[in-house]
Amino acid sequence: MGSHSKYITLKVGEESLRNRNPEMLLLYEVSDILATPLRVEDLMGECLSKVLAFFQIDSGRIYLLDEEGIRLDLFACQGIDPHGLECIDIDTGFSGKAIRTRSFIAQHVSELEDKERVDLLTKRGLEIVMCVPLMSRNKVLGVMNLAAKHTIQLDHGKIDLLTTLGNQMAVAVDNAKLYVDLERQVAALSEKKELITFFAYSISHDLKSPATSLYGLANRLINKYASGLDAKGKEHCELILKTAQQILYLVEMINAYIAAKEAPLYLEEVSLGDVVNAIREEFSQQLEERGVQILGSEALPSVVADRMGMTRIFRNLVDNALKYGGDALSEIRLGFRDNGAFYVLSITDDGVGFPEGGRARLFELFQRRRNSNKVAGTGMGLAIVKEMVRRHGGHTWLDPEYEKGARFYLTLCSDLKPGTSDTPLPDMQEKSILGEDKEVP
Repeated sequence: MGSHSKYITLKVGEESLRNRNPEMLLLYEVSDILATPLRVEDLMGECLSKVLAFFQIDSGRIYLLDEEGIRLDLFACQGIDPHGLECIDIDTGFSGKAIRTRSFIAQHVSELEDKERVDLLTKRGLEIVMCVPLMSRNKVLGVMNLAAKHTIQLDHGKIDLLTTLGNQMAVAVDNAKLYVDLERQVAALSEKKELITFFAYSISHDLKSPATSLYGLANRLINKYASGLDAKGKEHCELILKTAQQILYLVEMINAYIAAKEAPLYLEEVSLGDVVNAIREEFSQQLEERGVQILGSEALPSVVADRMGMTRIFRNLVDNALKYGGDALSEIRLGFRDNGAFYVLSITDDGVGFPEGGRARLFELFQRRRNSNKVAGTGMGLAIVKEMVRRHGGHTWLDPEYEKGARFYLTLCSDLKPGTSDTPLPDMQEKSILGEDKEVP
């Protein structure tokens, strides 16, 4: 760079490399080949062609180690009949030595230790053989054998170039193996997921029928034979009815959770106020008996969302407040704010709130408060809320700083489009959504 120059301009491309540095051009071309989504056999074949043409070598072979690491299998071959050369034991021979010693080796054919191999290569007119180990992450994955019918002038620059090419090939092979392993793991996880889903559906289906029958029989027993039962007998029948109801409720929640995770979303224009009003009607008896009001629904807008999903979200949050809010609960207040990319909703109650030790796993399956033994529930309600919000591209959390009861926040992606969708959860933090002021009006 000249003393008066402020910057350097140098055209980048194959043509400029060809004129200035042919060795770098070879690396450039091989890198391009290895970046293409081809089979390993095709990648190795194209790389071998480039190497043979650059070094003006007559023939070559590329071997890769098998999974046990005891045999070299032929993956690419050019310029030589591969018969008799398809497989090499790493404990013997020229290639095996390069693998074991992790070394570049060049040798006259006549000086090879394996006399059978000498005869085989001599009959094919070969004079010089070279062996380049293919190494990645300090592991030998294979070897590239090059053979010429004439003497090759080698120097450190050419040897370094060959070993660098060997490293590039090994990295590509290593990545291909990792990709295949990843595909297998994904397929195995997908199979397990389908099995678990099928098992959950089967269990819930098989539980529902006997639980319904149990409830009907116990109810009939009370209605028809109550006069013949003493107090203890009536108590037992009531307990059977309650247990059967709990099983049916658990089945319903299991199906709801599976649906929250698996069922396609049908996105449409949904009035959140109408959804909340329907929930208010659904819980009207409890709300009236306990003197609890649901406030703020008139401020909720229409959004693009799954109507059933939003119903599940609000139903479970209202149900959660009524179950655990305690006798002091008097209101459940809803808030909304448009934060640009997200709609931010808050659901606040003035009940007893959550104990410090019970917040960490609040949204996990089958997690219930320590003091909830006398409250009917399955520990699945908030897990369903979390999953359904995630399906809408959002996030759910409990405000840890709110001490006058409980305040939940949830976000919905604001750019969802009508139609069937399955939106992934974006990577974000709660504070980045709400900003400094976490209050939602």
